[in-house]
Amino acid sequence: MALFDRLFGSRPEDRPESRLPAERQAAVDGSPSAHEAARLLRAPTALMQLSEAEALTVVSFMRPRRFASGTTIIRQGEASDTGFMVLVLGGEITVETLIARRSNPVTVTVLGPGSLIGEMSLVDGAARSASCTASSDVHCAVLTREALEALIAEQPATAAKLMTAVAQRLAERLRDSSHKLRIYSQLVQTMQQEIDALMPTPDRRQR
Repeated sequence: MALFDRLFGSRPEDRPESRLPAERQAAVDGSPSAHEAARLLRAPTALMQLSEAEALTVVSFMRPRRFASGTTIIRQGEASDTGFMVLVLGGEITVETLIARRSNPVTVTVLGPGSLIGEMSLVDGAARSASCTASSDVHCAVLTREALEALIAEQPATAAKLMTAVAQRLAERLRDSSHKLRIYSQLVQTMQQEIDALMPTPDRRQR
């Protein structure tokens, strides 16, 4: 059984995209939990470009889920179970990555409520770039690729806004990574200059 099915189940009644639009709307209209999820979806750590109404529409296509502490939600290198992203509603998730020549994973960050994980693979279908593990009991909402496709068919304007917000978030992450890489390169160059000054080469000593 695929990791996704083990984590989220595959029963049709669990799938918001299989419900009628009126049923989905009724499920979120009077739900404080749904409105809180919509608020968190618009947090600065998630997709703040969405309006309140748009966020609530997206939430109506998401599945609520809970994960016990220690559960691996996303596994680095996984190429088949890439069709979902997760909005953290409560608890914390540790993001780790394996680096060449190291046997133990490196902790990248710890994410809390209002954070998104898995949105990159949801968009491009590529293998997961990091592992995400529940470091406490976690309450979250899951958007699957099937639900996203249903959202696109039913609410194309909201779906377009969602995808634009996700694309902007990924672009910001890429710019941040490029900035960190430049700083790292400058640091390496400075350290090399200091090493050269402390340990001159034989050619330099002869001069």
